[in-house]
Amino acid sequence: MRRIALGLQYVGTGWNGYQKQPCRHTIQDALEIALEKFGRTTLSTTCAGRTDAGVHAIEQVVHFDTELDRPMPSWVRGTNTFLPDSIAVRWASEVPPDLDGQDFHARYSARSRTYHYVLYNNAQPSALLAGRAGWVFRPLDVERMQAAARHLIGLHDFSSFRAASCQANTPIKDMQEITIERRGDIIVFTVRASAFLHHMVRNLVGALVYVGLGRHEPDWMAQVLTARNRDAAAPTFMPDGLYFAKIDYDPRWGLPQEAVSPLPF
Repeated sequence: MRRIALGLQYVGTGWNGYQKQPCRHTIQDALEIALEKFGRTTLSTTCAGRTDAGVHAIEQVVHFDTELDRPMPSWVRGTNTFLPDSIAVRWASEVPPDLDGQDFHARYSARSRTYHYVLYNNAQPSALLAGRAGWVFRPLDVERMQAAARHLIGLHDFSSFRAASCQANTPIKDMQEITIERRGDIIVFTVRASAFLHHMVRNLVGALVYVGLGRHEPDWMAQVLTARNRDAAAPTFMPDGLYFAKIDYDPRWGLPQEAVSPLPF
């Protein structure tokens, strides 16, 4: 039995998120159908982190177990043959079994996860970025948002940014990095943490946008955090600009991941 890891990229527009559903119109459904057609056997996948409807991935990582003996490039080319244009396998890698008493697991072996949120900040919407970026038509103050974001760094209870449907065992997460960078009319939020709660990034962005619009001072973010109450924060922001960017694993697994997670435009 072999354990194979795949690096997966997709545009989430029009899909009902990653996780399988009865509608069978999810990223996982499409991937497993493609794997079955290529491998001529049912293959069940496990992902590093589920994404909601409309959310994209620069590098999602999944694994599956199989007795099939195929070259790694064949898994890439063969699976892509049966995938729609909005989903692509970028790489495949066999991971060693029982390394130091542990097996690789796409979710539980992850040390941290990084998301990008891309926001278009212009008085008029962009047809070219529809579904690929969030949009705020009023001017945003990046320096104010950067000051607010500093309150979120470290180990905190993020209950104020947690969806009611979240099934995580604990709201306590280690926020390792938040950067906010303006590139002309594009503002890119990069968020890295040990793990994320359901809707956590979109809720963080929504609160930061409130600060950037001048509705609250940067110190308001600390008050929201300590309130531990979802009602204390801003509404959940749109999913369009959210990208699951990168998962950090121990180098011992030898995954051929890209060193950085650049935006695909």
